[in-house]
Amino acid sequence: MKNSNAGVCAIKDEYVLQKSNIIEEKSYNLEKRKLDESSASFDDNNLEFKKTKIEITEDKNDSKTKKRGQNKSRPKIFKDGKESKPCPTILDVESSEQLKICQYNNCKFIHDSKQFLNSKPKDIGDQCHVYKVRGKCPRGIACRYGSDHITADGFNIVNREKFDQWKDDTKNTLQPSLQTQLQKKKYNFDLAEKLVKHLDTRNKSVDKNLNTSADVGEDIKIGAVTDEDLIKLLPRERKTIDWNNKLYLSPLTTVGNLPFRRICKEFGADVTCGEMALCESLLKGLKQEWALVKRHETEDLFGAQICGNNPYIITKVAQLLQENTELDFIDLNIGCPIDLIYKKGGGSGMMHRLPALETSVRCASKLLSIPFTVKMRTGVYQDKKITHTIVPKMSNWGASLITVHGRSREARYTKSSDWEYIETCAQAATPCPVYGNGDIFSYEDYVEMRKIAPTVKGVMIGRGALIKPWIFNEIKEQKIWDISSKDRFEILKKYSNYGLEHWGSDTQGVESTRRFLLEWLSFLYRYVPVGLLERPPQRINERPPTYFGRDDLETLMASSNCTDWIKISEMLLGPVPDGFQFLPKHKANSY
Repeated sequence: MKNSNAGVCAIKDEYVLQKSNIIEEKSYNLEKRKLDESSASFDDNNLEFKKTKIEITEDKNDSKTKKRGQNKSRPKIFKDGKESKPCPTILDVESSEQLKICQYNNCKFIHDSKQFLNSKPKDIGDQCHVYKVRGKCPRGIACRYGSDHITADGFNIVNREKFDQWKDDTKNTLQPSLQTQLQKKKYNFDLAEKLVKHLDTRNKSVDKNLNTSADVGEDIKIGAVTDEDLIKLLPRERKTIDWNNKLYLSPLTTVGNLPFRRICKEFGADVTCGEMALCESLLKGLKQEWALVKRHETEDLFGAQICGNNPYIITKVAQLLQENTELDFIDLNIGCPIDLIYKKGGGSGMMHRLPALETSVRCASKLLSIPFTVKMRTGVYQDKKITHTIVPKMSNWGASLITVHGRSREARYTKSSDWEYIETCAQAATPCPVYGNGDIFSYEDYVEMRKIAPTVKGVMIGRGALIKPWIFNEIKEQKIWDISSKDRFEILKKYSNYGLEHWGSDTQGVESTRRFLLEWLSFLYRYVPVGLLERPPQRINERPPTYFGRDDLETLMASSNCTDWIKISEMLLGPVPDGFQFLPKHKANSY
């Protein structure tokens, strides 16, 4: 049953906090609207919001210094000076026999382990999760839980039996030799270049025939590229995937990182995909971009999502990833609404550049031995839906799966996902399988959307998984889970441990984990416990009134206040460093 009061999530009266008990209605609403643009602190004594707005000093008359856009002036959360770090020569040394002399005369790092330990901040805890799991902590004396595995002399203790049994559980790490090849532009892309040129030549030949002959039909089809005498593709058989009735975790920028995907896999996600990676950055060998294609061993059906604006770089990246990573599929994002991507012709901009899109899909799918999939929106403009005219061609071009997000670029998240149109696209794309995406937040939503779009083979879930990652479990078990605050906190604890494994347990790793935890908390607070709802289940775009939970922790988790999210992070990762400040990247509190 849908809420009769559109946009409002009905909470039982006994849990609703009256506005008179908080602050005056006008000032409260004013500050609440500004929370997505500023950090805020909450004073429990006088119950007033104190805005801690991040100030940017700039000359208004100087157009060069003027920064536009929500994320242009986001503060750096944590600044770590080189002087406080130990030199790699003493980082994880197990005994005095392993000590080495630093080869750099002007090395700014600390070379005395005891000196570093004396200057090191107090440990966060006395048990190192990484050491417990692996038998060795690679961060050595820099670990913020170092008392568990550091001797008084500054040597790193290793549990040899456990360490010998442990195997690296993360794949697709960028190797130094590959990075050097890419940076020096020495990587051999002859295969991709020949394929694109060959198809480009055929396209121009067809265009010429269309212009000179009136007898040629408009829907002329280009045959498959014959590679026997032109290109010898390494794989002889293409891998196939059974896409029927799977739950697909959407590629989620910033928050869809490896630790988060591990959480979703444990709750029943069938398919996972890395965050969108830019083709140009992958070809340059940038570490931060290659981190987006890393895969955990628990991700048994995993793909990488790429975004580019021309067939050459898209096909090159397809070749690069196939030859250097372990992937089950590669997904092309032609739905990204970000201005920076769109204005360069990438993302949703590709939907209006069909020749480039066709060549990209044809070449990448031809080159790959794994499926090549496409994710798109309904179109660029809300009143001009064009996806149904593109998807019928995708199967002929070589796409193995098409995911349709039921919103346009223009709509972003301000409109409900159009599942009736998704069904239209699924019918038009037959026999190519289509997945639907948008607004699934409960088992009830899942059943309703599948009824509206019966031709759809499966669903992709994005924001629903961010707000409650156990949604996959709910759908598979056909239930609504009234999860306790204690269980939710255990999920956060597990995420923090996964973050320490992934980003490291030193100060930089801890603060990276904290940063991504806070980004996730900017979505998690939107979950309303089932026991508090008048009419469950909760709908994804319904905003609840201010309420308190069944215990203090549940109340804290419901806060939209950045400062409260930081408090939760401190319960897991210790106190924040001096000068710490956080501003959410996503406007998650815009419903």
